[in-house]
Amino acid sequence: MAAGEQSKSELLLERIFDITHELYEEMGKAGSQGNFNHFKLFGLFAELGRALVNADRCSFWKWDRRSHQLVTNAAVGTGQIVIDEGSGLVGRALREMTPIVTNDPYNHPDFNSSVDKKTGYVTKSILVMPVSNCKGEIIGAYQAINKLDSETGFDLEADSRRLSLATFICGITLESDMFLDDSERDKLTDLKNRVGFHNDYRLKWGKILNRKGDDKRVSIIMCDIDFFKKVNDTYGHNAGDAMLKHVAGILTASIRESDGAYRWGGEEFILIIPGSNIQGAADIAERIRRNIMTSVCSFEGTDIKATMSFGCAELSPELDAEENIKIADERLYRAKEGGRNRVIWK
Repeated sequence: MAAGEQSKSELLLERIFDITHELYEEMGKAGSQGNFNHFKLFGLFAELGRALVNADRCSFWKWDRRSHQLVTNAAVGTGQIVIDEGSGLVGRALREMTPIVTNDPYNHPDFNSSVDKKTGYVTKSILVMPVSNCKGEIIGAYQAINKLDSETGFDLEADSRRLSLATFICGITLESDMFLDDSERDKLTDLKNRVGFHNDYRLKWGKILNRKGDDKRVSIIMCDIDFFKKVNDTYGHNAGDAMLKHVAGILTASIRESDGAYRWGGEEFILIIPGSNIQGAADIAERIRRNIMTSVCSFEGTDIKATMSFGCAELSPELDAEENIKIADERLYRAKEGGRNRVIWK
């Protein structure tokens, strides 16, 4: 090996050691602080891939099965990108379950040039590698853009071999990330569950409450399906499950993407509305109450109707999560005791 080549290899190895050491320290911080920042870790993985194949940019894509989209968990050199699951070179690599290289992207039928047109960036070469979990199921992709030390672009065999290290590590972390997401989801309604609520309260809602200024208001809505046991007793538990999914769909459609929807347990749900005072939360609850009352859940040819009761409160930074929930829960109880199918917020 020539002296210049040896020096390059040594520099690359040192860069890899720097990145992996930073990864090690970040994971240590995550354990001690109880806050596992996967997005930052994926950013370091993208840097690792960039160093391994000497690319100008690298991005790591997560396949979101719920939205049928591909989302960049980390992208060195650009902001987050969201595309349909079957589109682009990333979509093709996932469909074919094999690495793909193009060193003439603008003439490739699967290349999406919209980002380049928007940003002015010029893509000259691309390497995409599918990422699998421990069962061999595709869960994402790793993409490197613009090979810096070669005029001809990426070499499918050599650069795939190099990038496989970062791709393998990313796959393990992404699988962990997806496992965490699944553990926070209610499998029937696909809403977040109690675990998801408490994690969101710690990482999002509680932090908003402790902001300075006027944008720290957060409201909570607790709601419960009236006479839900009667639905199960009359039509069967499968019909009850259909009703729970029906209600969850209406709740999700009635709030913003920045709000939170949770199945608290049984037939009880929680909505979190940041930026809203209690009057605003009560207005949202009333709109949902009317939508539920006029909607129909169809199950095996039978139309089933239901109503819901609601209790609203504005979260207080002086109280913990359970204490705040208790206030909304007490108002929900009053709504049930007062005749059901109503909203109580005072």
